[in-house]
Amino acid sequence: MKKVILSVAIVLGSLSIYAVDLTITEPVIKVAITQDGYTEVSEDTVPVAVKTALQKAYPDVKLDKVYVNEKKEYKLEISVGDQKATVYSDVNGNWIKI
Repeated sequence: MKKVILSVAIVLGSLSIYAVDLTITEPVIKVAITQDGYTEVSEDTVPVAVKTALQKAYPDVKLDKVYVNEKKEYKLEISVGDQKATVYSDVNGNWIKI
């Protein structure tokens, strides 16, 4: 009887060795690319020509968010008063129709 109890204890002890909790953490990479290929950038990166064209077209404009794509086309989310809009411009301040 002692051999049976000892054998069961050894078997159960050997099984508990494999019950190890493995926690694998993967690095989180954040990419700010929207579906239409534009990447969000800071307002400071907007060229002067684009800012000038924006002020000329909308005198009381507030620039909310700025996005740029590979072709240096800018997607500008703006608000004028209580109205919000999205306009597109190239690097020279020319408006793009989307």
